[in-house]
Amino acid sequence: MKLNKTIDHTILNADATKEAVIKIIDEAKKYEFASVCLEPCWVSLAAERLKDSPVKVCTVIGFPLGANTKTVKAFEAKEAVDNGADEVDMVLNIGALKSGDDALVLEDMKAVREAAKDAVVKVILETCLLTDDEKKKACALAKEAGLDFVKTSTGFSTAGATVKDVKLMRDAVGDTMGVKASGGIRDTKTAEAMIAAGASRIGASKSIAIIGE
Repeated sequence: MKLNKTIDHTILNADATKEAVIKIIDEAKKYEFASVCLEPCWVSLAAERLKDSPVKVCTVIGFPLGANTKTVKAFEAKEAVDNGADEVDMVLNIGALKSGDDALVLEDMKAVREAAKDAVVKVILETCLLTDDEKKKACALAKEAGLDFVKTSTGFSTAGATVKDVKLMRDAVGDTMGVKASGGIRDTKTAEAMIAAGASRIGASKSIAIIGE
């Protein structure tokens, strides 16, 4: 697969203007990235601008902390899909996982899975805050919940994706789920290393630099 087809071209900074968001959407269309990933308030705009394009619309749920209730996350996911999102990247309830409350984590994921209907659902683990055992547990719960991807990071915590974590996640989910590496991926070499480790999708804001333009 061509590198551009693995990239979710991303704009999630709080101060992103409408003009900046439109620029990212149009770049995603021009370079035929897998998707454009943006905040929920921009989903309708992206869906309209990409209606004649194979580029998917991706948004984030419970972002960036993951501490919303499952009801709020489910509503957010449903609204996003109703507004035109093809993919939703939800943030794991990190505190619940670290507390050993696997049931709450699973319910959280299942609520978003159900609300998102046929959309692709990814769960952001925020790997920099988890032990290796917690990462494996999160992957197992995501698999049980019927999610489509596990994802490394929001890009808003203490660190982003690492090759080690991508490999661990790929080993944990096997071939049945996607693995998305995001956070700190800014060049071709790093992106290719993530893919070699098992990533099937890359989340990046420096996407054009990554594909070598």
